[in-house]
Amino acid sequence: MVDSHERYAYKFASQQANTIQRALPCGDYGLLIDGTLVASVERKSLADLVSSLTSGKLRYQLSDLAALPRAAVVVEDRYSQLFKLDWVRPAVVADGLAELQIRWPNVPIVFCEARQLAEEWTYRFLAAAHAWSTTEEAATQRILTVKSDPAPDRDTEEFGPSTADVRSWARDVGLEVPTRGRLRPEIWQAWQDAH
Repeated sequence: MVDSHERYAYKFASQQANTIQRALPCGDYGLLIDGTLVASVERKSLADLVSSLTSGKLRYQLSDLAALPRAAVVVEDRYSQLFKLDWVRPAVVADGLAELQIRWPNVPIVFCEARQLAEEWTYRFLAAAHAWSTTEEAATQRILTVKSDPAPDRDTEEFGPSTADVRSWARDVGLEVPTRGRLRPEIWQAWQDAH
């Protein structure tokens, strides 16, 4: 699946792949299994990578991608090209990318030498994710079958509410909260004060 907002989409002409365009919640290329997005790849040119990193947009994109079982960012250039940048200090970009990889280690940032190689890598990543999804589902079902009732000490008070629960509560009581992402500390405090 190709995001409908992707301006210069890969065609996957040399692979036996059919694509459809549809708005994706995250990434530019995705794999849907039974209507669920299970893998996604965000494509970046070097200029787009630097721009989204320095503006902070890349942080939000990685956060969204990290919520998926499998995700990656593919860059259509060499890592060494970062150190030839003249409109931003190369160390700022390299340090920023390292920090993002530490923050979201499950979303690799893969540098390919050229657009064609990035397209090939994207195809192979999504193909591997497709193969994984069939075996992973079977493994998950085996685990769920063996697992009995949840541990008795796993109650809501001990572990606290989910972010979605607090977000819903905040909207119900008239507090302004973002539609996704982290909640401000004062929202969590308001929930604790009310409960």
